Amino acid sequence: MGAEPEELHVVLFPFMAHGHMIPTLDIARLFAARDGVKATIITTPLNVAVFTKAIGSREKIEAPTVNIEAFRFPAQEAGLPEGMENLEQVLGSELMSNFFKATEMLREQLEQYLEKFRPNCLVSDMFFTWTTDLAARFNIPRLVFHGTSSFSLCAQEVIRLHEPFNNVSSDEETFVLPNFPHEIQMTRLQISEELRSSEDSEYKRRTANFKESELESYGVIVNSFYELEPDYADFFRIELGRRAWNIGPVSLSNRSIEDKVQRGKQASIDEHECLKWLDSKKPDSVIYICFGSTASFIVPQLHKIAMAVEASGQEFIWVIRNYSGKFEEWLPAGLEQRIAGKGLIIKGWAPQVLILEHEAIGGFVTHCGWNSTLEGISAGVPMVTWPIFAEQFYNEKLVTHVLKTGVSVGAKKWSRTPSLEYLIKQEAIEKALTEIMVGKEAEERRTRAKKLKEMAQKSVEEGGSSYLDLSALINELRDYHLQTPDNR
Repeated sequence: MGAEPEELHVVLFPFMAHGHMIPTLDIARLFAARDGVKATIITTPLNVAVFTKAIGSREKIEAPTVNIEAFRFPAQEAGLPEGMENLEQVLGSELMSNFFKATEMLREQLEQYLEKFRPNCLVSDMFFTWTTDLAARFNIPRLVFHGTSSFSLCAQEVIRLHEPFNNVSSDEETFVLPNFPHEIQMTRLQISEELRSSEDSEYKRRTANFKESELESYGVIVNSFYELEPDYADFFRIELGRRAWNIGPVSLSNRSIEDKVQRGKQASIDEHECLKWLDSKKPDSVIYICFGSTASFIVPQLHKIAMAVEASGQEFIWVIRNYSGKFEEWLPAGLEQRIAGKGLIIKGWAPQVLILEHEAIGGFVTHCGWNSTLEGISAGVPMVTWPIFAEQFYNEKLVTHVLKTGVSVGAKKWSRTPSLEYLIKQEAIEKALTEIMVGKEAEERRTRAKKLKEMAQKSVEEGGSSYLDLSALINELRDYHLQTPDNR
């Protein structure tokens, strides 16, 4: 028998935001579950708990160990108050650029770490463009993690390169994404003003840096599976020339109920109470409403959602985050009493994967962040799509036009800050809620969604496409190490 292969050390460096950290932990677990692979996550002191809480829950079931390394976060040097170490603390404020500056100041600590430990691979967030050069200095392959779909990565690059939004005469006139496998129509309003502006901006420069850094890196890890979006996985690799490995849905690495509960922040509701409530409902009868960890709504919009949910007559779970005001400001008088038994309002964080996988859930109202979208797909749940900003309008098109498992609520404007001008009306929300749950087309969408769930589960099992893609990546990294032994 030959000698045991030397341990492969993969270091993962996520951006400090829950939507980036949670899938990175799942990816670390996937690496660590393979023979002869060690995984380490780099984060900052106040973000350590996000990982240790989830890892701690696994100790009883002898799961693969993921190591955590904490770097000091240079908040004060970057002009931030001490203790501000997560994007969600600065979103929408003038401190956002300071936050990005602070992340760039982590360079020296990462350089020292790489020099000391010489890992075999660095998986770092798309925002950390500077890590490509740094890893190259030590001959360490850097893999980029974007945390979104192949479809979205292709759409972003096609729009950046070809600027098809310049070919229309108004903000609401549609344009077609050039060279795309499907005919996808968008409007100027659905992409950020900074991107479609003719002026040079920090946003445009940063986007160009992302792409340059991506092209110079070893490749891209995609939290998706080939069967979900084969045309776009191929387009990304062949037409856009990226080396990419589809290893998702990474959330399926959480097998036990305890794992699913421990993902992210502390839940605001006891999981047993939540499951008991769902157990009392019929299959496919409940709508789950949640807009992720960073989206925020103004009072009039919350009021319209509440009115629509009640008027639709559907049973529901509604998770409300990022709202610091009093519920009396927007909750229709007497609503909580009227919906008793029919609706569950959770104020704060909820065990989303656990809820989505419950057989009672028949629809999901989502902001189309990729983590949530893919969790919905993996659970076989049709979606009402309500994109807000980032790449969410692209993900909506994938769900509604390519997969055909979603109904759009009619969001028109990409914006980090909600406004009265683009409020979604009660009637539109109510119509979408009814369409996703009732009728022949709803059943057809549900059938397609359940097939995608089966495909997702098969992809991560031994011999599945995502399992094999991760195996191929690990083998390639081992070969790279053998060819460049001075790496360690």
